[in-house]
Amino acid sequence: MPVIHTHVSVKTTPEQREALKAAYGKAITAVPGKSEGWLMCPFEDEMPIYFGGSDDQPAAYVEVNVFGRSVPSSSWEKLTESIMAALNSTLGIPEDRTYIRYTATTDWGWNGGNF
Repeated sequence: MPVIHTHVSVKTTPEQREALKAAYGKAITAVPGKSEGWLMCPFEDEMPIYFGGSDDQPAAYVEVNVFGRSVPSSSWEKLTESIMAALNSTLGIPEDRTYIRYTATTDWGWNGGNF
C-alpha cells in the first residue's frame, strides 16, 4: 500500500501526470514487497511553494508513505533518485528545489478495515 503524493508549483497535463505515475510505478519496486499494483498517486499542481523564501522557480514537495515497520535506507535513496529524475525530466523541477518525505507505518486502512 504505497502512496506517492506529489505537490508541485507548476501546472501539469494529463500526459505529464501519466508519465510521472509510470515512473513512480517502476521506482516503487525499490521498496521490498511494493509494486505498482497497490500504488496510489495523488497529484496537486499549481500550488504556491516557497523554497528558501522565494517562489520564482518551480518546486516540489513529495510524500511517500508505505505500509510496513521499516524500510532500508538504500530503498529510500533509490526512490529519491528516481522521483527527482522524473520530476526534473517531466516538469523541469530542479532537484535542489525538491523535498521528499518518507513514512512507513503499520496503521493503514483499506476496504472498510485496517491491516
